[in-house]
Amino acid sequence: MDGSENRQIARDSLFVMADLRLPGSNDEHRIKVRNLSAGGLMGEGAVRVSRGDEIEIKLRNVGWVAGSVAWVQDDRFGVAFRDEIDPKVARASVGSDSAVSPLHRPAPREARALRKI
Repeated sequence: MDGSENRQIARDSLFVMADLRLPGSNDEHRIKVRNLSAGGLMGEGAVRVSRGDEIEIKLRNVGWVAGSVAWVQDDRFGVAFRDEIDPKVARASVGSDSAVSPLHRPAPREARALRKI
């Protein structure tokens, strides 16, 4: 895909904070998420990443998402997610029922009970 094709992907401008982990490190770096789509995001921060780096980003209400750095320009960078997410979940208010991703929804109470073996 060239740059003009990438612009056809729906994305929303927003400003939320997220945590980023680099390969081989458990250190977390705080970044700003400038825009977000199902397939990726544009981030900004002091952390130095390189094109092709495999990274993980902890998005609000979603959790850790794996991806790779697609481009870098100054302190901004693009990330392509390994698996698509629902960006509406990341934009929802923290703690609201709509903020819980279906993939991260807690099991019903009876399913969480300890089983006797």
